[in-house]
Amino acid sequence: MTAEPLPAAVAAAISTRRSVRRFRPDPVPRAVVEELLGVAARAPSGTNVQPWRVHVLLGAARQRLAARLQAAYDDPAHEAVHVADYAYYPTEWVSPYVERRRKVGWDLYRLLGIGRDDKAAMHQQHRRNFAFFDAPVGLIFTIDRVFNQGSWLDYGMFLQTLMIAARARGLDTCAQAAFCRFHRLIADELELPASQQLVCGMALGWADELAPENALRTERVALDDFVRFADD
Repeated sequence: MTAEPLPAAVAAAISTRRSVRRFRPDPVPRAVVEELLGVAARAPSGTNVQPWRVHVLLGAARQRLAARLQAAYDDPAHEAVHVADYAYYPTEWVSPYVERRRKVGWDLYRLLGIGRDDKAAMHQQHRRNFAFFDAPVGLIFTIDRVFNQGSWLDYGMFLQTLMIAARARGLDTCAQAAFCRFHRLIADELELPASQQLVCGMALGWADELAPENALRTERVALDDFVRFADD
């Protein structure tokens, strides 16, 4: 049996997905958001538990959360006051991951004209996370605390499916772990029950193609660096 080539539309939606960090203000119709979430809900999950919970923020609701988050981030004591509910990144970075992380950071700052010692400009750029990079749709994802690591893996497939579906629609996204530190504030604003744990946020909208930061294209390592075939 000969495998069929990957359809061009599928390959394009996957390969052109990127983290967009400035969006146009044009609204995304609610029906489109619902369509994308409906497609994403077809993502697989162990025993079909479907652990995802999505909070869609539009208009005044998005602006209200953004204002609270940015005010909290501007507090010099925010790192002591707001602590993430789970560790997203390793506590100790090792090669080659630390080099990859640094490269994407410095590549972004270079496009924005931010020098390595310009802490104020870095602060302002990171602050834009908390306004969903001006995207008209802000998404907050939560999971029931009863779930363990396997369901978090399932959640990643849901998020990826959503981002690919958005790209196929001509929209762009940015998955955002930056919200994790402020999980208590977000829970208060969204009136989340204690049983729900913040996973991440996501910006959704139309990319501002004139913004310098959206010229960033991250690299991927060659297959030989992470693939091993065993055939005997």
